[in-house]
Amino acid sequence: MSLPTVVFLDRSTIPSHIEFPHLPFDHQWVEYDTTEPDQIVERLSQAQIVITNKVVLDRRTLSHLPNLELIAVCATGFNNIDIEYCQQAGIAVANVRGYASQSVPEHVIAMMFALRRNLIGYHQDIAAGEWQRKQQFCFFTHPIGDIAGATFGVIGSGELGQATATLAKALGMNVIFAERKGAAQCREGHLSFERVLMLSDVLSLHCPLNEQTHHLIGAKELSQMKPNSILINTGRGGLVDEIALVHALRKQQIGGAGVDVFSQEPADESNPLIAHCELSNLLLTPHVAWGSDSSIQKLANILMDNIRAYVEGEQQNRVV
Repeated sequence: MSLPTVVFLDRSTIPSHIEFPHLPFDHQWVEYDTTEPDQIVERLSQAQIVITNKVVLDRRTLSHLPNLELIAVCATGFNNIDIEYCQQAGIAVANVRGYASQSVPEHVIAMMFALRRNLIGYHQDIAAGEWQRKQQFCFFTHPIGDIAGATFGVIGSGELGQATATLAKALGMNVIFAERKGAAQCREGHLSFERVLMLSDVLSLHCPLNEQTHHLIGAKELSQMKPNSILINTGRGGLVDEIALVHALRKQQIGGAGVDVFSQEPADESNPLIAHCELSNLLLTPHVAWGSDSSIQKLANILMDNIRAYVEGEQQNRVV
C-alpha cells in the first residue's frame, strides 16, 4: 500500500491533550472532530484506513467505499460496524482491547460507594435545607450500607469483569459471576443468571451488546433483585431496559442504579434516565468510565499500533 490516507471521523471523542503516536510509514492524515452520517462517504472516498469511535459504518455506507481496506475502531466495542459486510468485502477490522482495565473498574467502585452510602441523597437533602431544619449535628434520611461483606455480582467474566471483581474482593466483598442467561449448565466458577440476580447486593454489567443481551436486564430481572440492591452499567446502554429501570427506581424495587452508558448517545431529554435524573438513587455519567487519562493514552497507543501492524502485514487485535 503506497502512501495510504488515514481518516479519523470523530477525533473529538478523544480529549485534545491526548497525543497519538506517529505512524512509522508515509501517509496522509485527515481528522474531523465529528462526522454526520451524510458526510461519511465523501470524507472516506479516498481513504484506505478509517478510524472511528462511534460513527456508524453500516452496509449501505461501506458499499460506497471501494478503496477502504482497514477500519481501526478507537474502542473495544464494534457494534457500530457491519462486521458481516466487512467479511464479505475483505475489509479488515481491528479494535482496541485491554486499555481500560483500571479505569472502568475504578469507576464502577466509585459509583458503588456513592450509591451504597446514598451520597447523592444526602447532598440533595443539604441543598434543600434538611440539615438546617433538623437542628442536629447529623441526620439520617437515607440508609447507609457497608461494602465489606456485601455480595458483588458480575455479568460478563471477561477482562473488565475480572478486573472489577478483583477490586471488589480487595474491599472484602463476596464476588459471584453469572452464567449466560438461559444457559442449561453453569461453567465452573459461575452461578445461574437468576441466582446471581437474587443474591447480589451490587450487580455490575460487563458483557457485550448483541441480539442475545439486548435488554438483558428488564422488568422481570429487576423484580428478582433485592429491594436494596444496586445495578451498575458501564457496559452498553442497550443491556438495560431504561424505562423498566426508572420504574424500579421510582417504586423502590431496587436500591439504586449507576449508569454510564445509554441506549442512544448522546442521550437527551427523551431518554427516561435523563428525564428522571433528579432521583436520589440514580447516578448518571456520560460514558466516561473508560476515560482516565492513562487509559485513553493507552488506547491511542494501541490504536496506532494496530494500524502499523496492518500495514506491515501483521494480525493484531483483528475482529475480521
